[in-house]
Amino acid sequence: MNQTVMKQTVTQSNPLSGATPNQTADSHTHHQSVALNVHNLSAGYPGDRQAISNIQFAIKRGERVAIIGPNGAGKSTLFKAIAGLIPFTTGEISVQGEDCRSSHAYVGYVPQQQDIDWTFPVSVYDVIMMGRARHSKWFPWWQQSDHERTKQLLAQLSLTSIANRQIGELSGGQKRRVFIARALAQEASVLLMDEPFTGVDTTAEQEIMETLDVLRNQGITILLATHNLEKAASAFDKILLLKQQQLAYGPPSEIMQPDVLRLAFGGGLSVFQQGNETIFIADEHGANS
Repeated sequence: MNQTVMKQTVTQSNPLSGATPNQTADSHTHHQSVALNVHNLSAGYPGDRQAISNIQFAIKRGERVAIIGPNGAGKSTLFKAIAGLIPFTTGEISVQGEDCRSSHAYVGYVPQQQDIDWTFPVSVYDVIMMGRARHSKWFPWWQQSDHERTKQLLAQLSLTSIANRQIGELSGGQKRRVFIARALAQEASVLLMDEPFTGVDTTAEQEIMETLDVLRNQGITILLATHNLEKAASAFDKILLLKQQQLAYGPPSEIMQPDVLRLAFGGGLSVFQQGNETIFIADEHGANS
């Protein structure tokens, strides 16, 4: 049984304040540049039902937003639509103010570990170089600037010592950092990360969070799917609650409330009180009301 646990100090905020699908950002959004804007988005797969609908939110430059919801909620589908990997049936997506169809180079995608063929014979260095393809005039013949950027990212993400190793030989945390580096190699300003904490130990998880802190300081916007409710509440500016549709969007103090979380997890959410803390246990497979 896959469960996520979260502790939070009780607050008095309205659980639905700022969390309706029509609210795309807070009142200060116009003072800062919007890095990613998703408007009335619906998307799915050929021959299949619509996987997500009525998705609408905005993320400011440098913000970190967590996506939470039960298994099958559509988190990966949303990422693939933003990254241009699947078509969307309705709605609009803009990145840095440009239609996403012409601005995919701004979006870096770090897929789930299970979606990558780790037996493919390729080195860490070569994976990161792949991110340079959109910038190389002579691809697949690399320029010196491509090699220099790759070496910079190897150093930045503490990967230089394993640059020549095959990706299948890496630890879980190293694998995540390699694909973060590949996304950054394409000069992405928006980074989509699909469950990067799954299957890694606490040390690797901390390394990933330290990397995200560095990226925040560089103005890179993060949209990250996770089953870790505690991490979503403590380390992110906003949370998007998803279950095929957008159910809530806002700061953690508003989203991490029992009535709001039950919109997605239903009877799969257990709530316990421990002093001034509320403990949430969400069963990802038992989300029906």
